[in-house]
Amino acid sequence: MRETSSRLLSLLALMQSRPAWPGSELAERLGVSTRTIRNDIDRLRELGYPVDAMRGAAGYYQLGVGAKLPPLLLDDEEAVAVAVGLRTGAGVSGMEESSARALAKLEQVLPHRLRRQVNAIHTTLSKGPDNTGSNVKDPEVDPAVVTTIAAAIRDEHYLRFDYAVPESESAPAFPILVEPYRLVSWQRYWYLVARDESGEWHTYRVDWMDLRMATGRRYKPRPMPEDDYMDFVLRDVASTGWKVHARITVFASAEEVLSRIHAAVGIVESVDENTCLLITGAESLEVVAVYIGMLGIDFQVTAPLALVEHLKLIGERYLRAVE
Repeated sequence: MRETSSRLLSLLALMQSRPAWPGSELAERLGVSTRTIRNDIDRLRELGYPVDAMRGAAGYYQLGVGAKLPPLLLDDEEAVAVAVGLRTGAGVSGMEESSARALAKLEQVLPHRLRRQVNAIHTTLSKGPDNTGSNVKDPEVDPAVVTTIAAAIRDEHYLRFDYAVPESESAPAFPILVEPYRLVSWQRYWYLVARDESGEWHTYRVDWMDLRMATGRRYKPRPMPEDDYMDFVLRDVASTGWKVHARITVFASAEEVLSRIHAAVGIVESVDENTCLLITGAESLEVVAVYIGMLGIDFQVTAPLALVEHLKLIGERYLRAVE
């Protein structure tokens, strides 16, 4: 009985590792006959795990969709990867408790050698802050909102929502209707890339969205090239997606500035050989000041006025520090 139970677990693990298996290959992997495989498949079905079978010369077995989740049989590398991901991954706000429960269940059954690996990685790993803004909390996103948006993208349904930038007086008075195409997760923020009713592409912060009733209306998709969504988010967020936006004249060529900043920091527009315009933003004035201070190049800020005043304040503070 123990041998049969062990073989059933091995068979289930194999079937979870890829979509379809010929019976002869399963038999070869487990060192048994194809008749034994057929009997073991019947036992799995009796235990409640649906197994679909395709007969014929090109026949195969595959796990079907059942009413309950079968045990996940992970190899050593998979178990370590899942445990480390649950410990260190930046999950969606609202899922912390469920992630902790899943991690507790996994660590309870990890062999000692694997638990030591997970603990070693966890204790030696330093994770930098995803949000470097001063006094800025990480955004809270309802997982149900993310799944609703994802379903609208999958089903090619129009999405309707109210959109309001916190601490801004320019919030729209009417719902926005868009064709949703892609969710992008970046630095603990979730963004939706979508077309508006005029056909223009836009990026929307998910935590600034208030979903309205589902439309149920389908649109004819006109997607971007697959690799362009992330680049579009980086460019668009620099000019429209932050609470604070700034236009800064930098006294250096555009090529020089681009060599010193990350693409996510902002957009650089050439003015002449020795001058360019940096369009950037962040969640706070302090973060914008840090960005432009790290350039190591002379610059001038004319807007927003609040940033000008903040630079005066920290400039005076630095001068006092070296007197």
